[in-house]
Amino acid sequence: MEVNFNLGSLGKSENLDLNQVFDLAIIGSGPAGYSAAIYGRRYELNTIVIGKEHGGMITETNLVENYPGFKEISGLELMNRFKEHALKFDAKILNDTIVEIKKEENHFILRTQNNEFIKSKTIIIATGTKRRQLNAPGEKEFLNKGVSYCAICDAPFYKGKVVGVVGGSDAAASSAVQLTQYASKIYMFVRSKVRAEPYWQKLLKKNSDKIEILEGVQVKEIFGDEKVRGVKLDNGQVVELDGLFIEIGSMPVSELTKHIGVEIDEKGYIVVDKKMRTNVPGVYAAGDVTNLLPEFRQVVVAAAQGAIAAHSAYRFFKEQQ
Repeated sequence: MEVNFNLGSLGKSENLDLNQVFDLAIIGSGPAGYSAAIYGRRYELNTIVIGKEHGGMITETNLVENYPGFKEISGLELMNRFKEHALKFDAKILNDTIVEIKKEENHFILRTQNNEFIKSKTIIIATGTKRRQLNAPGEKEFLNKGVSYCAICDAPFYKGKVVGVVGGSDAAASSAVQLTQYASKIYMFVRSKVRAEPYWQKLLKKNSDKIEILEGVQVKEIFGDEKVRGVKLDNGQVVELDGLFIEIGSMPVSELTKHIGVEIDEKGYIVVDKKMRTNVPGVYAAGDVTNLLPEFRQVVVAAAQGAIAAHSAYRFFKEQQ
């Protein structure tokens, strides 16, 4: 069968023959997925990337200043560069979602949402995570207009500003501490009590001149005009803000792997070794969906893991020949 797919911002389309058996299928079109595709093709593996959400969550970031080689670039443009690089090496890209994976003899069968079937000898899972959301009014409307899910990415935009952090975990505490380098005042909105480890609680206390912790409260509404102006709490309090960082966790997108017996940890992350190998031969994982470096989920890390996963897939492929 011939499938015509659109390459979006790159402004061209190609014909993709899905009758063939690929050497490497990569599920997920974010930093890990595109990086794996680049390396897969450099190892001369017949490679396909399948993903519906081009670029992953980094595309929600207006400005990236911590990826080597780019002093500043938007998350979307950075992912467009990744995609263009993968296409340069003739990686195939399919704009679709994988809904099922099965193992059949010496290859895997991937079924897409559009009921297409892709066969591959090896696969890399690079499906990333999805944000836990407040589901509060204003959250979607002010995304990238003051609402953020990444302090490491966006903290520099709030120099001298007043911001809020939602959450009481290590991630929330880390974000609040990170923000003290830029913001003049940080409010932490904690539903019950701060649950961060003692190390982070000490840092919160050390920075108490800037960080004010409000426990036993929930953000019920985010309001503003062209950008965030503040939040309304469930106790009736209104707090004026220039930005709000939501740090209530994320969930790995790993459900697909359960059907083929891939080991998942207690939080739902795919368990891999340092070579990005899962417990199932021929199946690898890379990026935020893995259990590696949970405290440092960054584009540069995901890209590195994608490259390692492709190398491992190549070694496995050669050993099977």
